[in-house]
Amino acid sequence: MARTRQATSAWSCKRCLGELRRWGSPRNVAGMARFAIRARKVYGVSKPRLDALAKRIGKNHALALRLWHTGVREARILAGMIDEPALVTAAQMEAWARDFDSWDVCDGTCCHLFAHTAFAWQKAFKWSRKQEEFQKRAGFALMAYLAVHDKRAGDQEFVKLLPILRVGAADDRNFVRKAVNWALRQIGKRNRKLNRAAIREAEAIRRTDRKAARWIAADALRELRSEAVQRRLRERPAR
Repeated sequence: MARTRQATSAWSCKRCLGELRRWGSPRNVAGMARFAIRARKVYGVSKPRLDALAKRIGKNHALALRLWHTGVREARILAGMIDEPALVTAAQMEAWARDFDSWDVCDGTCCHLFAHTAFAWQKAFKWSRKQEEFQKRAGFALMAYLAVHDKRAGDQEFVKLLPILRVGAADDRNFVRKAVNWALRQIGKRNRKLNRAAIREAEAIRRTDRKAARWIAADALRELRSEAVQRRLRERPAR
């Protein structure tokens, strides 16, 4: 820990923002807009550049908090990458989730930070019931990341998420429906038992009278029943 602190002590919020401005590109900003990335403050820094900078900085909770408060899209993604999950509070997660203004900040923060905190499951349930689009997406994004990264969770924990996905599938908003689909597919790829459960849930979702639900179900079933997924699951050791 001392070595990490020493490595990060030279990094101030001002220095980080200077690096981000230097690597920013108006062309990248325009390109991001084509992928529906329209944060209020954006420099246009590529993800590989952010990965490299996060590696140079190391973990630093205090710096992450300062970077987040700048409101800059790239600074917020970087904050999620360098923050320390063990130091993140439930209140911090709520505050940051309220600030989500683009899908990539939402997903990046959930992937690099929130999914590894002690509150991940609690927030996944809570945020999936939110009305605001990106907070609601964060709930389902957390479910998807937990299906990938939480190796200790039992199958029953993921089975409990499936009825929540059915409710979420009624939301026609693009960023919500895509996150519901993503969570359903990730749960169904975890093992053979959950694959069968996810397929049953997708079939139930498909029978609901909503356009978004039918798309979510059809796309999920296509992947979950594919030979590639079934082969990987057969080759995976039984739990």
